[in-house]
Amino acid sequence: MNRPLRLIAGALVAAVAVTTGPAPALAEPVPEQARAQAEPGPEQIANGTFDNGLTAPWWTTPNLTPAVVDGRLCVDVPGGTINPWDAIIGQDDIPLVAGETYAFSFFGIATPATPVRALIQLPVDPWTQYLAQVPVVNVSGDVYTYTFTAPVDLPNAQVAFQIGGSANPWRLCLDDISLTGGAEEEPYEPETGPRVKVNQVGYLPSGPKNATLVTAATDPVEWTLRSAGQETVASGRTVPRGADGSSGLTVHSIDFGAATVTGRGFTLVADGETSHPFDIVADLYGTLATDALKFYYTQRSGIEISDELRPGYGRPAGHVQVAPNQGDVEVPCQPGVCDYTLNVAGGWYDAGDHGKYVVNGGISVHQLMSEFERAPALHRDGALAVPESGNGVPDLLDEARWEQEFLLSMQVPAGEDRAGMAHHKIHDAAWTGLPLLPHLDPQPRELHAPSTAATLNLAATAAQAARVFAGYDAAFAARNLAAARTAWTAAVANPAIYAPASDGIGGGAYSDDNVTDEFYWAAAELYLTTGEQTFQDYLLASPLHTADIWDERGFSWGSVAQLGRLDLATVPNALPDRDRVRASVLAGAEKYLAIQAGSAFGLTYDPANHRFDWGSNSSVLNNAIVLAVAYDLSGDARFRNGALQGFDYVLGRNALGQSYVTGYGEQDSKNQHSRWYARQLNPDLPNPPPGTLAGGPNSDIQDPVAQRLLTGCAAQFCYVDDIESWSTNELTINWNAPLAWMAAFAGSTQSCDVTYRNHGAWPGGFTAQVSVRNTGSAAIDGWRLGWDLPAGATVARGWSAQVTQKGTSVTAAAYPWNAVIRPGATVTFGFTGDGAAPSPGLFRLNGTVCG
Repeated sequence: MNRPLRLIAGALVAAVAVTTGPAPALAEPVPEQARAQAEPGPEQIANGTFDNGLTAPWWTTPNLTPAVVDGRLCVDVPGGTINPWDAIIGQDDIPLVAGETYAFSFFGIATPATPVRALIQLPVDPWTQYLAQVPVVNVSGDVYTYTFTAPVDLPNAQVAFQIGGSANPWRLCLDDISLTGGAEEEPYEPETGPRVKVNQVGYLPSGPKNATLVTAATDPVEWTLRSAGQETVASGRTVPRGADGSSGLTVHSIDFGAATVTGRGFTLVADGETSHPFDIVADLYGTLATDALKFYYTQRSGIEISDELRPGYGRPAGHVQVAPNQGDVEVPCQPGVCDYTLNVAGGWYDAGDHGKYVVNGGISVHQLMSEFERAPALHRDGALAVPESGNGVPDLLDEARWEQEFLLSMQVPAGEDRAGMAHHKIHDAAWTGLPLLPHLDPQPRELHAPSTAATLNLAATAAQAARVFAGYDAAFAARNLAAARTAWTAAVANPAIYAPASDGIGGGAYSDDNVTDEFYWAAAELYLTTGEQTFQDYLLASPLHTADIWDERGFSWGSVAQLGRLDLATVPNALPDRDRVRASVLAGAEKYLAIQAGSAFGLTYDPANHRFDWGSNSSVLNNAIVLAVAYDLSGDARFRNGALQGFDYVLGRNALGQSYVTGYGEQDSKNQHSRWYARQLNPDLPNPPPGTLAGGPNSDIQDPVAQRLLTGCAAQFCYVDDIESWSTNELTINWNAPLAWMAAFAGSTQSCDVTYRNHGAWPGGFTAQVSVRNTGSAAIDGWRLGWDLPAGATVARGWSAQVTQKGTSVTAAAYPWNAVIRPGATVTFGFTGDGAAPSPGLFRLNGTVCG
C-alpha cells in the first residue's frame, strides 16, 4: 500500500545485525575485513539470570503469572489472544546512549515451539522500536543474540517480550537475559547470488536472451551457455558496460539471443561464475500468468477462502460483522463526514493490511479487465478455480467483478450530500500489528470522505465494465454504465475534492491534488463505451490528449492518463485523431527503448538521480506494458523484446540476483509485508502464494528495517526480503495487476501480421479488406481472425471468409479452400458494414494477438 505507516506497539521491526542462523553471503564486490573484538560494557538488565529466585523487576500483563522454575522465569501463555502485545513480559527504565552499539541476548525454551517478539523500544506511544526480532523459540532451548545501535539517548527504554497472538495455550521460559554496550555491529551483507545475473525462470525461444555479469574486468570475457548436462551449446564474449548508475556495480552485458536450443536447466558461465539455472521453453509464463491472477482470490474480503480451492490458504471470511470483527456490512463514516452507513463488504484487501481503497482498486481492476479486452480467448471459465467457476463467465471477469461490486458500493447514495461521488477508502480506525488474520481484526471500520479522484476511478472502471460485461450480464453492464454516468456528473460538479495527505492513520492516505489525469481517463472510458460526443469533446479539449505523458517512472494509481491513452489506441473507436493517438504510444515506447539501451540490466525504468520509487517493480512492468501495446499496434519486434526484458529484471536479472515473484526462481521473495501471509512471524501461517510480486527497491526506505539495514544504498540494493520492511517488500493488488498482464502477453503473441484497409465509405456504410500474413516458420492450418468494431458499426456481408458478429466482436473464419496459410503466405478477405468506417485495434488469430 503506497504509504507510510505509523509505528505502533508490536507492528514494526527494527533491523537485526546478528542472528542465530548462518551468516549471509557477501555482496559483490565486498572485500573480507577483519573486525576487532570490542570489550563489553556493564550489564543493563536487572535480574536477568533469576538466580535469586525472584521475578522483580520484570513485569507481565495481567493474563500472565510469572514464576521462577529451575532458575528460569516461566509463564503459561493463554490461548485465544489476538495481538502479540496481548501478553507481555517486560522490564522498564533501561538506559540507552545514542550511537552506542549494544549486544542483546537471551535463552528461551517454548513448549510447543512458538514465535517470540523480542523488543527494545520507547515505552510510550508511538512505541518506537530500536531492536525487534521474532525468533521461533524451540522446545530444546537456544540462545538468541542480536546487536543494534541506539539512535537516541533514552534513560527509560523498555525491554519487552510480546508473546500473545496464539490460538492455543503454550509455555515460555527465559533465562540469561543480557544487554551490554561496547558491541561490534555486524554490517548488513545481502545475499546476492552468482555474479552472472539471469532471468531465473528463463527465456522464450523466440525472445531476447540477455544477462548481466558483475565484474571488475575492463576487457570482454568469455561466456558459455551450458545445458543441464554441462555441454556447451553456445559461447561468446561479454560487452563491458562500466559503472551502472542504479546499482553502483561495474558490469558487462551478455547477449545469447542467437542460441536456438530449447530445454531446461541451462546455466551461463562467465568470469569463473555460474548463474542460477533457467529454462528456454515456449510455455515459460503460462503458470505465472495463472498464479498472478489467482493471487486475487486470497486477497478477497467478505468471503471465506476455501482451502480446497487454495490449499494452505483457507481462512474464515473477514470483516463480515462476526466477532471480533466490527465488519464492513454497515460501516459508518469518520466523525463529521456523513450520517449514514454503507454496506461495503467484499472487494480485495489492498495490500498486506485490511484497508480497501478506491483509487488503488481502480487501476487494479482496470488492468485485469484490460488484460481480458486484449485477448479474451486466453481467459476461460474454470481457469482460476474460483468459487464462481462454472457459471459460463471467464474466471478473470468473475474476479474483476468481485472488486467492481465493491467500487460500486462506495458511491454516495442519492439524496445525500455529494451524491454520486465515491468515498475515497474504508479501513480500520487505527493501525493493527502483524500477524493478524482478517477475521480476527477487532478495530472499528470507517468510511473516509469522498474524493474527486475516487469518483473518477469509479467512473472509469464502471464505464469499462459496462462494455466488458455486456456479453455476459447485461443487467450488471447497465448498472455499471449508470453508475459511471452518475460519477462523472458528480466529479464535474465537485472537481477539486482532494483526499488529505494527513489522513494516514489506520490506512494509507492516497492523497492526490491533481486529478486532470483522472478526468482524462474517465472521459476516455466513457467515450469508448458510449461513443458520445460529450466525452469526445472533453478528450479533444484536454491538454493531456496531446501531451507527452510517458514519464520514465511509469503510470500508477496517482498517474492514470496513460491508461486512457492506451485504451484509446487499442479499443475500437471513431476518435478523429486516433492515428495520432496510436503514434503517440509508439513514441512513448521509443522513449523507453532508449532508456533501456543505456541500462546494463535492461531497465526501461530509471528516474532522475537513479532514485527508485515505492513499488518500483510495478513501474518496471507498467513501462513494459507500454512497449507490449506498441508491439501489438505495430508488430515491431523491438518493442516485444524490450517488454520481455522487464520480466528479466523482476525475475532475477538485477543487482541483488533476486526474483521478486514468490515461487519463481532460485532466490525468490517470500516474506512480503502481510498480516496473514506471515510465516516469518508465525510458522502456522503461509508465505504469500506463488505469483505474488514484491514492491521492490525503494530509495526512500521509509520503514525502520530498511533504514537500519539499507541507509546509503544504491537504488537496486534498496530492498530487503523482510516482512516488516513495508516500504520495500509490500505486496499490493496494483502491483500484481501488471505482473498478470505481462505474463499473459509474454505467452500470447501469434506469428502473423494483419493489414486492414477501409476501401470505401458512404453515408451509413463502408467496405473493408483484410489481409493476414503468416510471419512464422510453421503453417497455420485453420484460422479464425477476431477483432472489435466501435459501438454502432456492424458487419453486413463478407467474402472469402465467414464473417460473423456478436456485440462489438467480429470473427472471420476460413473456408476449407483457404484454411492453410503457409509460412510467408497471405490470405485476403473483405466485408461490407453499416455505420461509420472503423479503425480496428488488435487482431487475434485463433484467439491469440497477432504481432
